[in-house]
Amino acid sequence: MKRVLSVILLIFIISISLAQSIELVLLHTSDLHGNIFPINYATNKPYDVGIGKIATIVKQIKEQYSNVIILDSGDLIQGTPLEYYHARIDNKPVDPMMLVMNKIGYSAMALGNHEFNYGMKVLKKAISEAQFPVLSANIVKKGTQEPYFKPYHIVTLDNGIKVGILGLITKFVPNWEDPKNIAELEFLDPVEVAKKYVPKLRNEEKVDVVVVVYHGGLERDPKTGQPTEELTGENEAYQLLQEVPGIDALLLGHQHRTIAVKINGVPVSMPSKWGKYLGKIVLKLEKKDGKWIVTDSNVEQLSVKGVEADKEILAMAQDYEDKVQVWLDQPVGFAKGNFWIEDPLFARLQDNPLIEFVNKVQMYYSKAKISSTALFNNSIKGWKDGPITLRDINAVYIYPNTLKVIKVKGSDIKAALEKSADYFVYENYYAKVNKSWVDPKPRHYNYDMWEGISYKIVLNRPSGNRIVDLMIDGKPIDLNAEYEIVLNNYRAGGGGGYTMFKGKPVVREVMMEVSELMADYIMSRKTVKATVDNNWETVVEFYYTVSSGETLGEIAQKLGVSIKDLARWNKIKNPDIIKTGMRLVYFKNYIDTIPPIKEAIGF
Repeated sequence: MKRVLSVILLIFIISISLAQSIELVLLHTSDLHGNIFPINYATNKPYDVGIGKIATIVKQIKEQYSNVIILDSGDLIQGTPLEYYHARIDNKPVDPMMLVMNKIGYSAMALGNHEFNYGMKVLKKAISEAQFPVLSANIVKKGTQEPYFKPYHIVTLDNGIKVGILGLITKFVPNWEDPKNIAELEFLDPVEVAKKYVPKLRNEEKVDVVVVVYHGGLERDPKTGQPTEELTGENEAYQLLQEVPGIDALLLGHQHRTIAVKINGVPVSMPSKWGKYLGKIVLKLEKKDGKWIVTDSNVEQLSVKGVEADKEILAMAQDYEDKVQVWLDQPVGFAKGNFWIEDPLFARLQDNPLIEFVNKVQMYYSKAKISSTALFNNSIKGWKDGPITLRDINAVYIYPNTLKVIKVKGSDIKAALEKSADYFVYENYYAKVNKSWVDPKPRHYNYDMWEGISYKIVLNRPSGNRIVDLMIDGKPIDLNAEYEIVLNNYRAGGGGGYTMFKGKPVVREVMMEVSELMADYIMSRKTVKATVDNNWETVVEFYYTVSSGETLGEIAQKLGVSIKDLARWNKIKNPDIIKTGMRLVYFKNYIDTIPPIKEAIGF
């Protein structure tokens, strides 16, 4: 009998102990950007992304834990043809992302900057369709301190534990977004706003746990504390942790980084992008003196690689997907002339309609006068005279890049062109791709072509001295003057080894992805004309020795160049005065020198 009583007492003690300790699981997605299906829309091939795969992992975790809250930190309703079609073509049905997230059982989300890309009407409709609150405490009605959206949400678990969820967004949204899309709004400092709401949640709402869901980045390496390579001007995440006591977990987004770390003892999560990872934070809570206290935590990122997508979730969105796939192959505009890449090497040797078009689109939407872009791989073809489809456009601009206008010196532009020129080697009268640019993997995306300036790449000159005739508006670029140029966000941050752009002042940003800008540009004009202004070319350098009695005009005519060019190339101030035996440099378009040239090439 005593033994039985001892066992009962032990069970009672254990049950009391367990009742005083629980595990709360926070599941975290961010920057899903409209990805439901595990597909790459540029290639239409399977891809390890999407909320369909996330849903599978969520189900598995819910089977393991009793207390699970699912949260998202923004950039939800923009980024794939699926969401583009819903926003621009047929906005009547329920937003597909909201539809599937309702089914998965999200508790709340914070707004991201891309939520505003399609305007307030589209955003308000999407919010009305969510069966969970959409939060942002630091977005207020213009001219007031009144929150425009719901600032926070409280989830009460079955055991009575109250979890306060505070939504925040970076204050830099006005630097990126089209003003008409946020005309009603002001973006306050999220740190200052958090200082108001975290104590409110703790003291007035009496929550046990505070979770901050912030659409903004971590500007310092969590291990070293040093600034990260690509800064966007935000350092608010660290400020939140340093200046706002009472935060139990911080869920981040915006930067598309994969982060699972503790800072000042607080678990911090950023689950990459597109549903590639699911953030998982486990908070251990213990009841002490009648209050629930977070005593321990861990954080990790769960990859969806190899995970089978949830069939029920995919089925819910299949009708949307079917319509989009049909739409992707329907004409959205027409080409007058060929925007077609017959040979990718030749397309990088001389100006061509496709690259000129992409640069023009970038210049139009950014209002910059100088632009550069790349032919990202050798499979990109463009489109021929006739109809242009969305699939054509997505197959040309295969990365989810946005645009930055930065202020640089003329010397930075020249340095960037010299770096691009290293893409080529010149051997036996032929231009070839430098092996270092394709070994061990091709980096064609690092060779940029420019619009708004003119220049020549001299193939048979040594590295670092290949750019000549670098001009703007018909005049030489001043290497000490400042110019505004538009680049994709990767290159503007110094990506690809373009260190001359790193840390340069950002004048403005265009946060719509370039493929969407191209689509808008074509759809608004219906017809686009293939043009080539031949503002740049690759050339071969030659020398000519002046014979007795020859004039500069006669030599220019013989060489097939202008007197003006020949004089400039040789720094001749008076064309009427040239000397016998003078060695003149001149340039010929490389493509015009094929088949192999017969003249000897001198240096």
